[in-house]
Amino acid sequence: MGFAALGLSGPLSNAVHTAGLSTPTPVQAALVPALLAGRDALALAETGSGKTLAYALPLLQRLQRPLQPGPRLLVLLPSRELAVQVAEVLRGLASGLKLRVALAFGGVSINPQLMALRGGVDVMVATPGRLLDLLDHNGLRLDAVQTLVLDEADKLLAAGFQLEWQRIEALLARKRQTVLVSATCPPAVQGLADALLKPDAARIEVRSQPPRIQQRALQCDAAQRTPLLRHLLVQEAWRRVLVFVATRYAADHVADKLWAAGIQAASLHGELSQGARTDVLAALKSGKARVLVATDVAARGLHIPELDAVVNYELPRSAADYVHRIGRTGRMGAEGHAVSFICADSVTNAESHFRLIEKRQGQRVAREQLAGFEPKAVASEQQATGGIKGKRPSKKDKLRAAQA
Repeated sequence: MGFAALGLSGPLSNAVHTAGLSTPTPVQAALVPALLAGRDALALAETGSGKTLAYALPLLQRLQRPLQPGPRLLVLLPSRELAVQVAEVLRGLASGLKLRVALAFGGVSINPQLMALRGGVDVMVATPGRLLDLLDHNGLRLDAVQTLVLDEADKLLAAGFQLEWQRIEALLARKRQTVLVSATCPPAVQGLADALLKPDAARIEVRSQPPRIQQRALQCDAAQRTPLLRHLLVQEAWRRVLVFVATRYAADHVADKLWAAGIQAASLHGELSQGARTDVLAALKSGKARVLVATDVAARGLHIPELDAVVNYELPRSAADYVHRIGRTGRMGAEGHAVSFICADSVTNAESHFRLIEKRQGQRVAREQLAGFEPKAVASEQQATGGIKGKRPSKKDKLRAAQA
């Protein structure tokens, strides 16, 4: 079945064909007809499954109908990089439809973004904070928005964006089409998602053939992580690698160490200017940089072509972030590699944390030790399982006793 069979217009079908796509992915085949019919939708599918195109195609087609002026489609995203990536897709599809797509994100001057809105806009792609800045400057209004998309909905509905989302939601019309897309949707977010969607919303969960990602867990001492990383880069001969760390300092520090060892590396984190972040990603995609050391700003939605491996130099805070991190590799049917460093001497009790990640993803990863990098100690079973509960009652115990 081709894209035309989904009910897409000629110009959009031609745009997809020009992009070299002939057969829709499972999430596209399920979501496009539902959105063309005007239904709300919650779409859950793994990274690299084509979710952006799945909502972009039908929603742009609906905008071709004569409606009132102003931003009629609003797409919210949690990060600058993802906003830029989605805006590029929408602009490419909208170029032949005479639809105007505007992009807004923080970290840069707001003035050019305000100027770009003066001629009117059909599609607004933005991060929540900068969208509120535009509203405060009277740069646009949201009363004409007829379709709202929350891309990476689990992140946007989580605590970190709660206040911003509440302000934005209050300005939107209640009679609207709402589309939520994500790779994961934790139970804590599920209730918020249900409250946003109409009762007849399409609920699509596509778990097709899992990506071919070979996962490894290497035990080592914390002080040996950088030498071990250099060893892997030489031994495995990966051409393009994404290394995840927890802090801005660690991103800069590890990248500097790799560069001093003759490995072309760059860092990416939230403290960089937008111009620097754009240059770093371009260097990785073009091959000028081989290794990108990043915080979780690079964990969601970013498409880096031919990314051979993801290395968790430091483990993420949540199991969901682990799924998003390793999902940067093994995309579109390619084989990928995900390596996690497990350090018994780390402050965060890495073995215990990684066991929780394994439990959430329903997969056990064998522990390995490489010659020359054997750790001085590994976590005991008690340390690995979080220890044995003591006799003193916890706060939860006291609450349970009070309720009883």
